Amino acid sequence: MKRFQALWVIGQLTVTGLLLVATICPATAANPTGGQPTVGQIERLDPRLDALVPPGTQIEVLAMGFEWSEGPVWTGDGEGGLPADSLLFSDVPQNHIHRWHAKDGLSIFMEPSGFTGPAAYSRERGSNGLALDLQGRLLCCEHGDRRVSVLTKGGGKRTLADHWDGKRFNSPNDLAVHSSGAIYFTDPAYGLPKGFDDPSREIDFCGVYRIDPTGKVSLVCETMTRPNGIAFSPDEKKLYVAQSDPEAPIWKVFSVQPDGTLDAGRIFFDASDLAKTRQGMPDGFTVDTAGNLFATGPGGVLVIAPDGSHLGTLLTGQKTANCCFGEDGKTLFITADMLLCRVRLTTAGW
Repeated sequence: MKRFQALWVIGQLTVTGLLLVATICPATAANPTGGQPTVGQIERLDPRLDALVPPGTQIEVLAMGFEWSEGPVWTGDGEGGLPADSLLFSDVPQNHIHRWHAKDGLSIFMEPSGFTGPAAYSRERGSNGLALDLQGRLLCCEHGDRRVSVLTKGGGKRTLADHWDGKRFNSPNDLAVHSSGAIYFTDPAYGLPKGFDDPSREIDFCGVYRIDPTGKVSLVCETMTRPNGIAFSPDEKKLYVAQSDPEAPIWKVFSVQPDGTLDAGRIFFDASDLAKTRQGMPDGFTVDTAGNLFATGPGGVLVIAPDGSHLGTLLTGQKTANCCFGEDGKTLFITADMLLCRVRLTTAGW
């Protein structure tokens, strides 16, 4: 919030142990209909976008004042012991998981979220990507504690994986859950105190890993330089992985083999040209029922058809980290730097 000059105050969000004053930055405007304030605009490059993002759609701002918002997940009916009908998302530098609820507003759900050590650590020490397992329990990629964890229904955390081949992970970043119960996750080095040059690194590459339902951890890809966001196609025959490398800002797609391994993969979308003029790198994303990717990257949230066509972009005006579907299934929640945003769509998440 300190990075922008506040124009006017839209309210106060009371959080356990913290008071956030939600202010409007110059790129944000009042909604003329009297609803939530809005930000940015919708860029339409292909007529197919209108069937997904109706003309006149706006990007609503639900909350702001975060240091780096990330990893949103919708809790649904809360059967895994979580609060129902809520959005949970990380503020990575603050080591928090926030909860947003349409009636209750904003609160801190978990602190600490990704680093439990007694001393200082890296700037990106908190949780990052969040997801629900098949039991509806919260899965966390924890930068500081360098693990993938699960929050049990009783409220305790349990480590699912913190090493491969006897070596500690770099800093698990994002994850996707297969209908078999297997968990796929990415492991770049952003959470380490000195990043990719940190002396505490034990694995000298950034892998994509699989935790099978028995808990066995296997490496499924070691060819991506900075794997980040990850998601399945609706039929789970494809796995998409974003690469947040300024030298090669791409999304790759892999075929998922019957035994859960991946093929060599291919480039699905190359954002190199976009990255020359727009801020942001390929990061977190989600997929709708028709297989369209809503992928954060240069400019905001890129909408990419299953054939790789760029249909348009939800231009947030911020470096944009991640997104997920929630509420009625046709609402896209977006974490964009200091902002939490929402966009009403006519397509749904699967």
